[in-house]
Amino acid sequence: MYPTISDAIKDIFGINIPLPIQSFGFFMAVSFIIAAWLVMLELKRKEKLGIISVQNKKVLVGKPASMQELFIMAVIGFIFGFKILGIIFDYNSFSENPQSYVLSGEGSFIGGFLGAVLAAYFRYREKIKQKLDKPRWDEIEVHPYELTGNIIMYGAVFGIIGAKIFDNLENIDEFIAHPIHSLFSFSGLTFYGGLICAAIAIIWYAKKNKIPALVICDVAAPAIMIAYAIGRIGCQVAGDGDWGIVNELSKPAFLSFLPDWMWAYNYPHNVINEGIMIKGCIGKHCFMLNPPVFPAPFYETIMCTILFIILWSIRKRIKTTGILFSIFLIMNGVERFFIEKIRVNTKYHILGWQITQAEIISTLLVITGIILLIYLLKKKKKKKKKMNDIITE
Repeated sequence: MYPTISDAIKDIFGINIPLPIQSFGFFMAVSFIIAAWLVMLELKRKEKLGIISVQNKKVLVGKPASMQELFIMAVIGFIFGFKILGIIFDYNSFSENPQSYVLSGEGSFIGGFLGAVLAAYFRYREKIKQKLDKPRWDEIEVHPYELTGNIIMYGAVFGIIGAKIFDNLENIDEFIAHPIHSLFSFSGLTFYGGLICAAIAIIWYAKKNKIPALVICDVAAPAIMIAYAIGRIGCQVAGDGDWGIVNELSKPAFLSFLPDWMWAYNYPHNVINEGIMIKGCIGKHCFMLNPPVFPAPFYETIMCTILFIILWSIRKRIKTTGILFSIFLIMNGVERFFIEKIRVNTKYHILGWQITQAEIISTLLVITGIILLIYLLKKKKKKKKKMNDIITE
């Protein structure tokens, strides 16, 4: 396992470079970049097809910077300066645990002061250059694909918030015992919590910019699937605890050609220090699981990559808005429901049944997908019949 990118570099090249980049965070960043690229491609394609169109917006130009604007920039500058200069002078503490350092009160007040002054000054200078004797309203064209950055930002921010909320609901005892740590720790993120909250935020933003809800859902479906697959690579590489249940079964003969770790894996040097000590290991991450478990993140990466390829290959053949998203809901729900059978998760006891949060939500996603698919197909059939009746008349 490689909890950090530095661990991977050291193992592969034998060079110790203390980079403050955790493996899980690295793959999460990659997943967002690829998702943004795919969303942009789809928005461009749908604009060419006339499904969505360019919007005209009015913007006020030539107005000097307001005190409120300068204050906000100063606050942002202070935060960045406070942390950046603090990192420069205390890099060792930062590189050992970047997340804890960023969320702590550690930093440089001199850096914060300089950052606040520079940020406010540059915004003031920028507005002075654009200042007009009489500010005016200009109309500009905004293409849907130009909103990609904001769409991804909304998805990221509200996705993380939703992931933390649902994770704390799933582990309510731990949250009650350590509320601050549970809220601000980057560990413990529930995919479906993130998906639900991110979807609500993105749909709201899209509708605000005249992009119908089902259109943006179709656009996002393949991107979400591949982003999830890449994110699971991070879980596998870092060994973040999102693994399967204990697997002491013998590997089936028909899988003998596969490496043993694909069947049962002990996650050596996992990032959460779970399991037993590794003999002779020196450093922060010296634990491995005993007995081994199913490498569930690896399985999900394979399955979701295949599902992404299917979604991406059929997207141009589907002409009815919303059907691609319906298929995504069904696929994602089925995949997650069955992988839960071999994953470690908190189980709820409902009417004598033991069920996980993800199983409940995945079941609802499948049902929602089926209902939406039937509704859209019936609507399409009625529309076609109506058109035939008009032609006949």
